[in-house]
Amino acid sequence: MPAQTYNETRLPELPQPEFIFGATSGMREIRAKIERAAHDNLPVLIQGESGTGKEILCRFLHENQGCGDKPFLKLNCGATLASLAEGEIFGIEKTKAMKGQENKGGLINFASGGTLFLDEIDCMDVSLQRKVAHTLESGRYRQIDGREDLAVDARFVCATSIDMEVELRNRVVDELLGCFVHRVRLLPLRDRREDIPQLCEYLLAKFASEFGRPVPHLSSRAVEAFQQWKWPGNIRELENWVARIVIFGAEEVVGLEFRRQLASGENTVAKYHHVSRPRSAGMRRPRSHR
Repeated sequence: MPAQTYNETRLPELPQPEFIFGATSGMREIRAKIERAAHDNLPVLIQGESGTGKEILCRFLHENQGCGDKPFLKLNCGATLASLAEGEIFGIEKTKAMKGQENKGGLINFASGGTLFLDEIDCMDVSLQRKVAHTLESGRYRQIDGREDLAVDARFVCATSIDMEVELRNRVVDELLGCFVHRVRLLPLRDRREDIPQLCEYLLAKFASEFGRPVPHLSSRAVEAFQQWKWPGNIRELENWVARIVIFGAEEVVGLEFRRQLASGENTVAKYHHVSRPRSAGMRRPRSHR
């Protein structure tokens, strides 16, 4: 699977820091760690449940490092065939047997001066994990079938949804884990409930702008229900609910449905995890958090 590549014109707009980090003490500490990491070019590991915003955090680091006009490239290791991942990352040098073909550059090369974001590194083959570790330690890499080492000029940021340290060490080799000078663990939304009103305010304005709709009002009853919910899908799940409110104008219905679910203990909110959003001319699908 080809890497997802962004450039200056395609990168979605990054939210303001207050909406990324909110007001909880734990998120303020995370912001401080990321801002410290922006002073160097050392490898970073971001841990956090699915939907907590790992890619957004990586983007914040990328821009705070002064790389906003530089490449930001991402490879989802969990969605890439193991047999293809090495070539995607390191590239392939042309051999005599590859008649009519050119060298295939890797993401390390294309991300020069910017950031290479490797998501779900726990899904990466062990041998490839060790090769990435060697690259991070030495600052040099070699393409598949390559004859010489090349210098690395990109920052590596890796991410995983595995939160427990014991499980992480069972899935990621020590050589690679030892390379991460900076490690950040993102909080799930249920541990930062006081940020939910502010997040809702931001998302309502964002989706209203994207869909060409007026900004709806969220009642205090709905906000209270949102703050009580466990949010197993984290910010991505909240995005879907807020988008639903903007598109369908169903704030009261959604608020009441939430309250019924809370009272009954049901988790029927899961069916809206991937709610389809009507698209018309000028309407584009919003970018979700990772």
